[in-house]
Amino acid sequence: MKKRIAHYTQLPKGWAICRLEQITDYEQPTDYIVESTDYDTSYSTPVLTAGKSFIIGYTNETTGIYSNLPCIIFDDFTTDSKLVNFPFKVKSSAMKILKVNQNVEIDYVAIFMSITRLIGNTHKRYWISEYSKLEIPIPPQKEQKRIVSAVHSIFAKLNMIMESL
Repeated sequence: MKKRIAHYTQLPKGWAICRLEQITDYEQPTDYIVESTDYDTSYSTPVLTAGKSFIIGYTNETTGIYSNLPCIIFDDFTTDSKLVNFPFKVKSSAMKILKVNQNVEIDYVAIFMSITRLIGNTHKRYWISEYSKLEIPIPPQKEQKRIVSAVHSIFAKLNMIMESL
């Protein structure tokens, strides 16, 4: 039997390794699915997908709007994810809505998830079977905030560079 080699062998003092399922709770989006796909940009509630298109339209529906924010939406088939800070509805049940534990910064988890992909050759739901089992290094909360701030700063600079090209 092969011995499993961990990705994170020498973490700084105070850091821990957790599986995503240990620091997140998920909700099925069934209560938040739009009834009609007659979208219009004059409507106020965005309809989301976790994929590249993210906001796929706007609805005028006033019930079943998700508002327990912030949260992460996770596409169960593609493993794409997005941090969401505004009320929304969803297009389908092919996603999970994730919340993180109090001692973990949701932005930190969202960054980790945005750079972590599981690509399979089967059309299956990945959260429960595989993705939630991924290990994530968790630093103390102050360090999580520092990392998030540094990542946001770097991306802001990159966006400025891209705009100037």
